Amino acid sequence: MNISIRWLSDFVEGDLGSLEELTERLALSGFPVEGIQDFRQGLSDIVVGRVLEAQPHPDADRLKLCRVDAGTGEELQVICGAPNARSGGIYPFIPVGGVLPDGMKIRKAKIRGTHSFGMLCSAREMGLGQEHDGILELSGEYAPGTPFLEAVGLDDAILDVEVTANRGDLLSHIGVAREVGSVREGLPSLPGTTPVPFELRSAPDRLEVDGVTFVHEAPEDSRRFLGAIVRGVKVGPSPDWLRLRLRAIGARPINNVVDATNYVLFELGQPTHAYDLAKLHGPEIRVRRARAGEEVTTLDGEARTLTSEMLVIADADRTVDIAGIMGELETSVTEETVDLLLECAHFEPGGVRMTKKALGIQSDAGYRFERFVDAGGQERALARVLEIILATAGGELHPVVGDLHPRPWSDPEIALRLSRVEHLLGVPFEAERIGELLTPLGFEVVGADGDVLTVRVPGWRGADVTREVDLIEEIARRHGYDAFPATLGTFRPGTVPDHPLFHLEDETRRWMAGVGAWEAQTPAFVPAEQGEVELNNPLSTKEPVLRREILPSLLRRVEYNLARGNRDVRLYEFATSFRKGGPDGLPLEEPRLAVAIHGARDPGHWSASTEGFDIWDLKGWLEALAPRLWPGATVEPGSDLGIPVNPHLALVVKNAHGEVVGCGGVVADASVDLPPWAGSVFGIELRLPADPAPAPAIRATPLPTHPASERDLALLVADEVPAASIVSAARDAGGRLLEEAGVFDLYAGEGVPEGHRSLALRFRFQAEDRTLTDEEVEKALDRIVVRLREEFGVEVRGG
Repeated sequence: MNISIRWLSDFVEGDLGSLEELTERLALSGFPVEGIQDFRQGLSDIVVGRVLEAQPHPDADRLKLCRVDAGTGEELQVICGAPNARSGGIYPFIPVGGVLPDGMKIRKAKIRGTHSFGMLCSAREMGLGQEHDGILELSGEYAPGTPFLEAVGLDDAILDVEVTANRGDLLSHIGVAREVGSVREGLPSLPGTTPVPFELRSAPDRLEVDGVTFVHEAPEDSRRFLGAIVRGVKVGPSPDWLRLRLRAIGARPINNVVDATNYVLFELGQPTHAYDLAKLHGPEIRVRRARAGEEVTTLDGEARTLTSEMLVIADADRTVDIAGIMGELETSVTEETVDLLLECAHFEPGGVRMTKKALGIQSDAGYRFERFVDAGGQERALARVLEIILATAGGELHPVVGDLHPRPWSDPEIALRLSRVEHLLGVPFEAERIGELLTPLGFEVVGADGDVLTVRVPGWRGADVTREVDLIEEIARRHGYDAFPATLGTFRPGTVPDHPLFHLEDETRRWMAGVGAWEAQTPAFVPAEQGEVELNNPLSTKEPVLRREILPSLLRRVEYNLARGNRDVRLYEFATSFRKGGPDGLPLEEPRLAVAIHGARDPGHWSASTEGFDIWDLKGWLEALAPRLWPGATVEPGSDLGIPVNPHLALVVKNAHGEVVGCGGVVADASVDLPPWAGSVFGIELRLPADPAPAPAIRATPLPTHPASERDLALLVADEVPAASIVSAARDAGGRLLEEAGVFDLYAGEGVPEGHRSLALRFRFQAEDRTLTDEEVEKALDRIVVRLREEFGVEVRGG
């Protein structure tokens, strides 16, 4: 939103301070300034010049020789190519040595044999618009040599303020003024204008004013509609103060009627619209839903086809305005217009947003209505438009204004507990201080009962301040986030435990970090062939569904990295899979973990292996991950879950009940776009249990105070017997004194019978209350040997 400092200062009592102070104040309130255009720097060399005489150039058909009075006491010869340069005209003039906003320095020039001492300027050359078909002519009386900025009131700077989607009130100068200071009573006076009194004639759905019938058929889409009739206007160019103020904020002047509506749009944030009354059939104005297939040509010259869900303004026969977005071309105001019907209404944001998106229209009015416009500000905005139109275009206002009001607005009231304010902000606030903070924003404390204040919310905040916590946020913003103490106050930790799934995800994240993987977050929207749950309102026609598998989205990230020369990629993502068939017509949602790997076996490091990641590494990852997610899970050859892997180089994960819960393997070549130098890409996708077992309670175990005893055994074990089975049986047989058991060596060869291998195991025995004797350790070791011999036919080497 472009905000004029001069315009802003008209609303605020006192000094706004420097630009740096003002931008900091807005940023701390949550609305950073993205850019500053200071006209006081770029236009300071330009003065008012009067063309005393304009004659054709003797050697050029399209050039003129102008004698210019620039207030220096001598006439200057200037060559100008603008068709509107004329004798007696007043224009912005920059002398030799001056610098334009784009950095161009004016020098004495010789054109077709004639010298030129300066330049008459267009709006585009001064950065005040895009018009370049002629120089900017000023209307009114100006003394030659007067600084241009001073003469036209443009000693100004423009702030580009970032406005969040929930703050439609800040799309106006008065809205920003409330944020930066105390707003004056009433609206600023404008040159040549006086307040315009009128009488409201109200009805819920139908009334007549000055022969014009007003009808309202869509109360759910439009809360209020005001219509005023002005006869005998003269449409033409706006006065300089109006044109230049609009140019300063980037708006293009059109004529005095349209400029008046745009001025109020940027001043108060309320869109209005003017119709040529003579072109309205009936004459009638009707608020209704469009007829299916109805066509309308809007002000931008585009023919548009409407649907029955769209709100329109119509006359007796056809649509004349897409409500809250853009008017129709035929009934627009032109230089031939004599009588006006002025509209000022309130339209519901949801309907405007839907219509804008469906028709692909962007407009200043729609941008505001879809964010919520002051529900109680229509009367004031209409009065302001009428004030400007009558002052700049003349005419006579019919004293009665039609007011269709099917759903009257009432400012909501919210209960605010002082104890709740302190609980959330950590600092106590007195009721008087809360009033001081909220009143400048338009809120009003209308009651107090002990700890509870009753706060009335103004109409311009009716959409985003609906709860007690919203009021508390306003208190924090006005108090200043930087004004709160840095110390942390007392608090009570929450007693509600996290869902076991969150614990499971956190544990898995730690494991993934340990193997050098990075967590990614990818959008859930995918092309139609990658999902089955359609979106009602997709962000893009190329991604109209929610994803069925997660891995394809990660593979796009792998492609992105490889295309930029990053060879070693290890990404994982926790996300949701969507399928049809859920209860009540809703999709089935399933939490999943996806992993994508390319490159070296180990994360990049000088000490790491440079060998490539292979299918056996993937198997190791699956065997480590699967039991964490699904206790008792096994890994077997196979392919399932529908992920794009090569079925001949794939593995499946089955839970303890034999159900497939995951899959991994080498990604099929057709599923990923790889550069020629790339190797294989490996992918994993695992379902997460919907209701995993709660994480075990963390218990502190004291460090042992007595020494441990270790024993090593070399065992002859048949090749078909897994080492894990040997270790498991040994732990079971060793009893409570066996603290740890594991394999530390493997040997096969000379001295070992064929079909066998030698496993070296180390056993660690320890008691909490005493030092173990050799006899106790040997008895435990004997039990282990007997168990292994009976169960697996194991023999002790050398025994």
